[in-house]
Amino acid sequence: MKRSKMMELGVGLFMLAGILGLVFLGLRVSGLTFTSPGESFRLEANFANIGSLKPRARVTMAGVTVGRVAAIELDTEWYDARVILELDAGLENQLSRDTTAAILTAGLLGEQYVGLSVGGDPETLASGDIVHDTQSAVVLEELIQQFVSNMVSE
Repeated sequence: MKRSKMMELGVGLFMLAGILGLVFLGLRVSGLTFTSPGESFRLEANFANIGSLKPRARVTMAGVTVGRVAAIELDTEWYDARVILELDAGLENQLSRDTTAAILTAGLLGEQYVGLSVGGDPETLASGDIVHDTQSAVVLEELIQQFVSNMVSE
């Protein structure tokens, strides 16, 4: 009888550890954190196509996460997607005016995120400025469709 109670306790602890592991993994994948956001500043960037970019997606420079996508909305003047980036305050007045923003994909079918590349202009971006040099997302379905249509036409 004592052996079966120990077995039940062991299985229960194993199940609890598994559930906690799944919760932890889910939080890491979603990007949800329980830390309070530090000081930040906002930039805007317009893209012709954002693919499957979502709010709270990472913003990176040289592979290092420097912020998050705060919001995505439609620019009704140009009918582009306006992406609002919330970046670490330490980067304010550090990014040059010719900084480029590109929507990149982690891996072949991974999450999409915004990658920033700094240019060489001595003028810098301040909070509320717009990143003018942008590169839209590469949509895998469009590439496959283009490849198939090229194969059929040959």
